[in-house]
Amino acid sequence: QVQLVESGGGLVQAGASLRLSCTASGRTASRYVMGWFRQAPGKEREFVARINWGGSSITYYADSVKGRFTISKDNVKNTAYLQMNSLKPEDTAVYYCAVRNNVYSGEYDYWGQGTQVTVSS
Repeated sequence: QVQLVESGGGLVQAGASLRLSCTASGRTASRYVMGWFRQAPGKEREFVARINWGGSSITYYADSVKGRFTISKDNVKNTAYLQMNSLKPEDTAVYYCAVRNNVYSGEYDYWGQGTQVTVSS
């Protein structure tokens, strides 16, 4: 079992920055993928970014955040970060981190509880 704890959400004005953190604990695999997702009120959950763990640090971003968000990781702390710059009101959502044991494809196996990000105009 893997536990994920997110932090770093908050209320900011448009154009500001926030950094989210996600710390994994428990029985993590030697290689896995950690992703960030978000869900705005009344909308479906959508993919934001992901990073590979335990091998190459390949990253991938949704088009809507490319160039503004950066995902990174600290192997020692077992923590992934989502640096969010130039925030827009449409970035308002609950942000979740998740872990997928299959590094190639498939559903995510573990999810955090989410952290709220609110961007005012």
